[in-house]
Amino acid sequence: MFIDEVEILVRAGSGGKGCISFRREKYVPRGGPDGGDGGDGGDVVFEVASEMNTLWAFRGRHEWSAADGQPGSGSNCTGRMGQDLIIHVPPGTLVYDRDTGLLLKDLTDPGQRVILMRGGKGGLGNARFASPTHQAPRKAFPGQTGQERQLRLELKLIADVGLVGMPNAGKSTLLARSTAARPKIADYPFTTLVPQLGIVVLSGFRQYVMADLPGLIEGAHEGVGLGDAFLKHIERTRVIVHLIDICPSDGQPSPEEAYRIIRTELEKYSPTLAAKPELVVATKMDLTDSDENLRQFQEQLGTQICALSAVTGRGLDVFHEQVWRMIEEAKSQGATTSPSDFLTRPIDLDAPTSEDV
Repeated sequence: MFIDEVEILVRAGSGGKGCISFRREKYVPRGGPDGGDGGDGGDVVFEVASEMNTLWAFRGRHEWSAADGQPGSGSNCTGRMGQDLIIHVPPGTLVYDRDTGLLLKDLTDPGQRVILMRGGKGGLGNARFASPTHQAPRKAFPGQTGQERQLRLELKLIADVGLVGMPNAGKSTLLARSTAARPKIADYPFTTLVPQLGIVVLSGFRQYVMADLPGLIEGAHEGVGLGDAFLKHIERTRVIVHLIDICPSDGQPSPEEAYRIIRTELEKYSPTLAAKPELVVATKMDLTDSDENLRQFQEQLGTQICALSAVTGRGLDVFHEQVWRMIEEAKSQGATTSPSDFLTRPIDLDAPTSEDV
């Protein structure tokens, strides 16, 4: 099940209370105070797990709590510290404070760790209050309460390339032909109900991540069809690949109309998204009249169009090389971080990865 937004209550552990104790030992009169401090409560740590691609792990579990610290004891024994709570999230997770809407952290890098809630400090035992003038203190402090927050987690998938287009434009077929992903493919619209990811492997040890989104229709930015619920998943992509059915069925928009509809929806959803580098691709070039339709479409659009057939493989090599060049150009211009940056990047397990918010 694909889940990309959840709300959870997260609590750090509270500190253990300090101990009031006096040394009682044979032949040691007036031993004095020996109450130990309470242990600190556990922190709440978010860690990015590269193998996760959905927030499904949070389904049905809305409260997450770290362990409390244990109380101190006699003989100046400090209580055991509470165990930290490690919460694993997929790359691309944004953590918001639900009540204020403040973005606390954008977690993108595999292995990235951040402490979002600090555990409470343990209380002081009575041994801490002994002095020459106050040799038998009978007070100790309770532990501090751990931090608590209502959080909203939102997932925006990270990919190099995002496939957009009308329903049945051939996005899932292209993903299945180019990667090891196996999305549902059928001859009716909206077969893709959730985003799908796949890794395209090219010669020379090159690879990039492709994301297939559910089909868009006119009015998607207002919630028509599947709406704009999944458009956020291509906000992090470097390149948009706009697929056009070059031989639409009767009653379906022409290639030129389909292109204008999707471009309008992207612009209404986010001008920043619409400004990303775009490759227009004519699909289903194995059908009758596809070449003539492509010629007319190019004249109407006034730009070069990449043509391919994911069924026969026609034009696929040219398509992937062109996409790769666009990705490299976007990287050189400092575009958004994407997963291909981490596919071959070594991870330093000894490097410090925690930070405080």
